[in-house]
Amino acid sequence: MKKEKKKIFVIVGAVVACLAVVYVGFGIFFQSHFCFGTTIDGIKADGKSVEKVEQLITEEIDSYVLNLAEREDGSESISGESIQIAPIFNGEVEELLNGQNGFAWVVTLFKHDNLELAKVVTFDEDALDSQIDQLNCMQASEQREPVDATVSAYTADGYSLVPADYGTTIDKNTFKKAVEDSILVLADELDLDEADCYVKPEIEDDNEKLLAVIDEMNSYVGTTITYDFDVAKEVLDGERISEWLSVDDDFNVSVDDEALSAYVKAMAKNYNTAYGNRTLDTSYGQTVTIYGGNYGWWVDNAAEKEMILEDLKAGKDVTREPVYSQTANSHGENDYGNTYVEINLTAQHLFFYKNGSLVVESDFVSGNLAKNHGTPSGSFGVTYKA
Repeated sequence: MKKEKKKIFVIVGAVVACLAVVYVGFGIFFQSHFCFGTTIDGIKADGKSVEKVEQLITEEIDSYVLNLAEREDGSESISGESIQIAPIFNGEVEELLNGQNGFAWVVTLFKHDNLELAKVVTFDEDALDSQIDQLNCMQASEQREPVDATVSAYTADGYSLVPADYGTTIDKNTFKKAVEDSILVLADELDLDEADCYVKPEIEDDNEKLLAVIDEMNSYVGTTITYDFDVAKEVLDGERISEWLSVDDDFNVSVDDEALSAYVKAMAKNYNTAYGNRTLDTSYGQTVTIYGGNYGWWVDNAAEKEMILEDLKAGKDVTREPVYSQTANSHGENDYGNTYVEINLTAQHLFFYKNGSLVVESDFVSGNLAKNHGTPSGSFGVTYKA
């Protein structure tokens, strides 16, 4: 029994000794070689010496090509040979090796190191400038200027965003720096969009002021003002309102004052009755035309313009009458209704009708024509009664 235990101890001891030798051996080896799983700028460096890594980097540089991913599915490349690319090693690879702990090689079996060199190549800048200038994407005929995002024309659905055209014009300085940075780290590809190499439109699709002005304009044209004239209705809607709107360079919405004034003036002309002519079925059985006089409906143009602007800013549908500076008894053919005073200057006689019934009938004496104090003819409102 004791002999069997002794054998076990001897075997275990031998295994431990072997493992120790292996551990120390690899630890010593990794003092001059990179540990398991190590990559340097994408090159597998595990188990390799500084010299071997530098050799691999040199071989990669000799066949190096930078691929350019351009807009609208364009693609071109710049070869290392065309710009006289060459490796430079100033002890950076050796510094990376010295920075690793060779005796921690067991850890690297599970956790790999992906190392990068700050700069491993040099190239001819004049040759690079020449290569860049020869690229298809740099030719003026192939570059399309960016166009700002803007507001669409009015449609039945209102206004919408017209997306910016981002174009294909390249910012040469930004592009050159991105190319240089890619070459210095031997990047395989440069995406010009991701590197912001293109000239951007001044107003992009997500411009907050632009989106806000579209909302504001839609609020305006989303307003419907229905004028109720009792015997008729007139609707001011988005189609007409859109003709008045404009936007300046600072995204301020304005309403064309001249067009708005013209609309109010035309509407007032259609419905104003003051200073107009009327017919009257007289008490003598005749139908006569009464010319002139200030009685009747009269739209206050200035006040109505202000009310329209307020309605547009509120962005709500409203039904209302225009703002009047003067009103009459009713709308329709005879706006004086059925309560009025009929005065016959020839007969010097008057009739007062209330709700269609004759209430008072009387002779009267009108103004003195000899003294230019004659009573004017026409339709007038009653100033006062006594």
